[in-house]
Amino acid sequence: MVEAKGPAKASILLVEDEENLQEALKLNLELEGYEVTAADNGSSALKAVKAEYFDLIILDIMLPEMDGIAVCENIRVQNNDVPILFLSAKNSSADRIQGLKKGGDDYMTKPFNLEELLLRVDKLIMKSKKMRDRDSVPNIYRFGNNSIDFAAQQCTGKDGKTYELSKKEMMLLRLLIENKGEVVTRERILQVVWGYNVYPTTRTIDNFILNFRKYFEEDSRNSRYFHSVRGVGYKFTD
Repeated sequence: MVEAKGPAKASILLVEDEENLQEALKLNLELEGYEVTAADNGSSALKAVKAEYFDLIILDIMLPEMDGIAVCENIRVQNNDVPILFLSAKNSSADRIQGLKKGGDDYMTKPFNLEELLLRVDKLIMKSKKMRDRDSVPNIYRFGNNSIDFAAQQCTGKDGKTYELSKKEMMLLRLLIENKGEVVTRERILQVVWGYNVYPTTRTIDNFILNFRKYFEEDSRNSRYFHSVRGVGYKFTD
């Protein structure tokens, strides 16, 4: 039995249609102690993602029928934050930028150095573990004189009144609270709350934040909880 060098039994979905490369990568990843599920096309990859949890997806861009970019977009629309490492024969900066813009976390061009790939895999697995270990938000979250009931999709504001919340308001609140004290970028909010098929303007997100201030802030002009960081994103502090 091979001793695991990386995080024990972290699971990886390897999506690669070149048979020899797929077999070589699968073997080397398993030697590092990872559990590897292999797929050779986009449809199979999406089925696997729906069926089980993965700590990382290694995704070839040039796939038959559905390319890796489309697979990545599908995964992100489902609000799945699993780290994605793109593999591609294309090495222009425009291709790299497109891959990262569409939701990839890293991008490597073929041919690549195996040791470098394994280092990047290890780094992304650690990122995935930190995301998973982050304290999840309880169904009822209280701050100040306010409370949010995520299960009932409503909140009690500073004035003691109960407000019904839309699904997107709930998703944005949960995202901000999960990242308490950290700035959540506009791009990240787009990815998680709206998905990649719809791009609201910055004003749309600002209007959500204004609503939150109306519900929860004693002084909406001097926010204690919900902050806009100009040109970057938004932050929740308790």
